[in-house]
Amino acid sequence: MSKSLKRVKAALEAANLPQNVKELSEGTKTAQAAADAVGVDVDQIAKSIIFANAETGEAVLFITAGGQQVCPEKASALVGADLGKADAKLIRAQTGFAIGGVSPIGHLTPPRTFFDKTLLQFDEIWAAAGTPHHVFAANPETLAKISGAEVSEFIV
Repeated sequence: MSKSLKRVKAALEAANLPQNVKELSEGTKTAQAAADAVGVDVDQIAKSIIFANAETGEAVLFITAGGQQVCPEKASALVGADLGKADAKLIRAQTGFAIGGVSPIGHLTPPRTFFDKTLLQFDEIWAAAGTPHHVFAANPETLAKISGAEVSEFIV
C-alpha cells in the first residue's frame, strides 16, 4: 500500500469515518472516468484542484464538483491574493500527493482549503484517496469539515 493511500486511510480513521476506499482498475484520469467507474454523477466526484498563492508560494486547495471548473478570479478573491498554477513539485512537496491522486485529506502540510457548494446537494461524494487508482466515499458536509475547508462559491 502506498504511503499516500495510508495517509488518507489514517485521516479517515482519525475522523472516525469508515475507510470506504475503492480501487479502480482503470484509474481516475478524469472526473468523468471516476464517476463512470463508481457509477455516480460526475458532480459527485470531488476534484482536488491546487493553485499556488503568488505571494507566499503556498498551495491552496479547491475541492470542486467533477463537472465544474474553478473560476480563477473568484478563487483569487477568496484567498485575497493572486493565484498561479501549482507545479507537480510544489504539489508533491506540500501535500505529499502526486497529480492525479491529490486527496482532500491526509496532506503532509494541510493547505488553506475551499469547498464547492455544488457538492452539498448530494448525500455521498467520492474523492481521490491518494493515488490515481483509489477513491473514497464520504458525506459532503463531513468531508468539508475534516478537510478544514471553507464552503464557498468559486466555480465558473
